Amino acid sequence: MSIEKATFGAGCFWGVEAKFNEIIGVIDTAAGYEGGDLEHPTYKDVCTDRTGHAEVVQVTFDNSRIRYEALLDAFFALHDPTQINRQGPDWGTQYRSVIFTENEQQRAEARAKIMELNASGTYRNPIATQVTSSRTFWKAEEYHQRYLEKRGMVSCHI
Repeated sequence: MSIEKATFGAGCFWGVEAKFNEIIGVIDTAAGYEGGDLEHPTYKDVCTDRTGHAEVVQVTFDNSRIRYEALLDAFFALHDPTQINRQGPDWGTQYRSVIFTENEQQRAEARAKIMELNASGTYRNPIATQVTSSRTFWKAEEYHQRYLEKRGMVSCHI
């Protein structure tokens, strides 16, 4: 078993977390915040759109069962990566499309995937997803963890 982490922002973290939890090889997920300057941000703080944080899902996965590239494929399939600072009805920098990479290999794979998708014409507009080095991941409040699952829901608007 080769355990790794990957962190993705694709709009509201509730649906993103639910989708990643369905993938074989994913060991755990956590909804949280990353990319801003405020320490120990709360949901209320992040929703002001002034902290610089994105709503993200940190995925813990077994690299011997699922490759990082497959997680990238899932990430791009579950949201519109051409949107800038919005997904569906949610808007603000906290809903931006972003990949926080843990190492140089993840960064290279993420950038290569974006180049591949842009060249393929899969999307009408260029991909706006940011690729940036991982910063401090702040786990969101407990009520946000597996939010949809706790409410008997399987999806939200994403």
